[in-house]
Amino acid sequence: MSNEQHDDPRSELADVLPFPAVRPPSADPEPGLRLLIGEVLRDERLEQDRTLADVARAASVSLPYLSEVERGRKEISSDLLDAVCDALEIPLVEVLERCVDRLRARSQGGSGLQLCAA
Repeated sequence: MSNEQHDDPRSELADVLPFPAVRPPSADPEPGLRLLIGEVLRDERLEQDRTLADVARAASVSLPYLSEVERGRKEISSDLLDAVCDALEIPLVEVLERCVDRLRARSQGGSGLQLCAA
C-alpha cells in the first residue's frame, strides 16, 4: 500500500458496506406480530361491542396505550397481553391462533377473509 492509502481513513473501510438502517421494502411485506395482535384485539373488542375505555379499565391499562396497541404502534408485554385477553374473556391461545390464521391467509395471497359454504 502507498502512504496515501494509509493516510486516508476511508481506505480501511472501503470494503465494508454500511448496515442498512431500514429493511428494504418488499413487494408484499408481511405484517409484524405487533400489528396482527393489535388487529385481533381490536376486532374482538368491536365484535363484543365494547369501548376502548371499558377494556382498558378492565385490563388496568391506559386507554391511550391500548389504542396504540390496537393500531400496531406499541409492543405489548406478555403480562399486559394476558390482562387484555382476560378483560376480553378470550384465551391467549385463541388470539395467537387468529394471528397465525391471518398470516397464513396473507402469505397465500388472500386478503385475510375466508368464505365458507353454508
